[in-house]
Amino acid sequence: MDEYYSTELGTAYRGTIEAFLKSSHTDRIRGKFDLIFTSPPFPLVLKKKYGNQTGEEYLKWLVAVISQLSKLLQKDGSLVIEIGNAWLKGSPVMSTLSLETLLAISKETNLHLCQQFICHNPARLPGPAQWVTIERIRVKDSFTHVWWFSPSKRPKACNRKVLQPYGKSMQRLMAAKRYNAGPRPSGHNISEESFFVDNGGAIPPNVLQFSNTSSKAAYTKWCKKHDVSPHPARMAQGLVEFFTSFLTDEGDLVLDPFAGSNTTGATAEKMQRRWIAIESNEPYLLGSMGQFDDPECLLSNCAHAQSHAAE
Repeated sequence: MDEYYSTELGTAYRGTIEAFLKSSHTDRIRGKFDLIFTSPPFPLVLKKKYGNQTGEEYLKWLVAVISQLSKLLQKDGSLVIEIGNAWLKGSPVMSTLSLETLLAISKETNLHLCQQFICHNPARLPGPAQWVTIERIRVKDSFTHVWWFSPSKRPKACNRKVLQPYGKSMQRLMAAKRYNAGPRPSGHNISEESFFVDNGGAIPPNVLQFSNTSSKAAYTKWCKKHDVSPHPARMAQGLVEFFTSFLTDEGDLVLDPFAGSNTTGATAEKMQRRWIAIESNEPYLLGSMGQFDDPECLLSNCAHAQSHAAE
């Protein structure tokens, strides 16, 4: 494992997660992480440049990795994984591999499934292209699954830190001080004052909406300057911010074992969390410097990156 670059709060390492787990680093950080947030390579039909596994080998590989990563968590820490959908090769039929992987993680590790989230990206391009834009027999696949696990059934979490602004209807209701109280078909009995208390915002649902197209100008400009291709599957910054706020406090330690463009590390830095990022692809690491406020400073302190940038 090579330390590729570091900031005031974190370090990005060049290497695979398997190498990291076998290294001496894990002895020092075992049981230290408050949050492991990552988007591993998706179980896609075709091989991508970022090294995705396919089919049954994907399931076995990811379950083995997650089993080892769980040992790095605090007892009340969280592991959040974003996994996209997969399709059967040459067929307009969805694969159940992502769901099978979830079940395998639940059965074969010591982790509890705290909650499932859906992350909708309204800006996602229409796909799978063959079935959506060419034959037009399917609609756009625009969401990913986000699974929240923890060694504890009651991990550290606070939804007060991720409240959303009240909608106009709720604002009018609170101002009017009138509500149709009484029993509901669900069995709940709503009191006359249930919705009159201002709690600072609405509790968010487990269906989230974030786009990864905004606030990336500096990153893409940096990649172009150093002649490296931007990561093709960059994580939405808003998704990282949500779970970092929800599940950690300032000064907590965050890990992304499949860092890619290192959105996790850059977001953690902005939110005053300590972080570690692991990525095996050197061009992606060089490009990820563009996520930070002073990438030139990071480059000047990294001999590996200077050598790669000069090539």
